Amino acid sequence: MKHPVAKSVGWALVHAARLHRTRVGERLNGLGLFPGQEQVLQALVGGKTLTMGELAGLLRVKPPTASKTIARLAAQGLVQRATEPGDARIVVVRLPEEGARRAASIDNLWNEVEDELLQGFDNKDRKRLRKLLRKAAKNLAGSTSDEGESLDEDPDADDIEDAPAIASVG
Repeated sequence: MKHPVAKSVGWALVHAARLHRTRVGERLNGLGLFPGQEQVLQALVGGKTLTMGELAGLLRVKPPTASKTIARLAAQGLVQRATEPGDARIVVVRLPEEGARRAASIDNLWNEVEDELLQGFDNKDRKRLRKLLRKAAKNLAGSTSDEGESLDEDPDADDIEDAPAIASVG
């Protein structure tokens, strides 16, 4: 007899998300990144310049967490930090060429993992699954004080490296 949790949609979703996160993590490791760091690079794609506060808000983490992650990425030459002219308290972040190249590699990685995830699904099934997951996320976002502005990140994640990497940012 199967355990009752085996019929739980929530359990199946968590299980699939963990497997997805593991697969993405393995591939990010090949790029020299930890899960969550890709979200920073993708948030800055297209020449965007964000303040540390804006970046923390977008990623839904605390400013010290964003700062620590930016420091790690800057040490690898994947982001550049600079103070805002006229107010040295404000730090802005942007992608240099190497960061932009790595972000492009992340897009490819995400596409590969998504193809693996959805192997055997036809386009109708893919569209339906995407729609159902968005609806489920909206339901959960509506039941919290978070107004569901972004369904891509975990609002309770304290560390970008520990935050779910379920969808790209930006």
